[in-house]
Amino acid sequence: MNTIIPHFLNYKWLSIIAVVTVCGCSESGKKQNRPGNSKQEVTLTKSAPAVPVTDTRKEPAEFVPKGFSVFEKTYGDLNKDGVEDCILIIKKIDKENIITDEHRGKLDRNRRGIIVLFKTKSGYELASKNNDCFSSENEEGGAYYAPELMVYAEKGNLHIHYAHGRYGYWKYIFRFQNSDFELIGYEDSSNTGPVVNSTTSINFSTKKKLTKVNTNENAESGDEVFESTWTTVTMPKLLRLSEIKDFDDLELSSAE
Repeated sequence: MNTIIPHFLNYKWLSIIAVVTVCGCSESGKKQNRPGNSKQEVTLTKSAPAVPVTDTRKEPAEFVPKGFSVFEKTYGDLNKDGVEDCILIIKKIDKENIITDEHRGKLDRNRRGIIVLFKTKSGYELASKNNDCFSSENEEGGAYYAPELMVYAEKGNLHIHYAHGRYGYWKYIFRFQNSDFELIGYEDSSNTGPVVNSTTSINFSTKKKLTKVNTNENAESGDEVFESTWTTVTMPKLLRLSEIKDFDDLELSSAE
């Protein structure tokens, strides 16, 4: 005897078959994604690069660290935006470094440092700092006085200039780049009174050095005859202002 299945039962069985089929496919898909059966795609989300924190304050004096005082303050444009930036020379306060000299009396031998600030709409922004890279202004000068430190802005660059009277001068030229002031130039002049014996000029960006030597032994001021020599200097990387331990130890005139 043939069994006749009602139409509504046909739909019911078809629905059950469809559900079982879908579940079977789903389970099959799960097995395919298990380790050893096939490779799985893994999406890695890269974290956003860290944003450097900017140190901004209203007044230059707010950047002076505890235990230091402002020795000198100068202004000048150091990033070529037409706004006067600020250079602070700071000096450590420590009674242990105040001595009594037999001829000069009490001398403050505390070291000095530098803080360079960019002027912004909201105040000042720290560009670079080095708390103790300069010796005291009261160091011994031998038969002559100690070199005089002068720090100033010129043509968008930071100049650290040592004037040594009749013996000449030397100076370091820094430019703000790579998040700090980097040493891009050096100049010096070796004198005997008003007569220039020799000069040195180094461009650390191009790695070129120009040396001029006076060949007129009997020269008076303005009568010097210079012989020029160009050489190449090798420096692995540019010195950064914040990383210089002591300017007195820099011997750049003999750089090769």
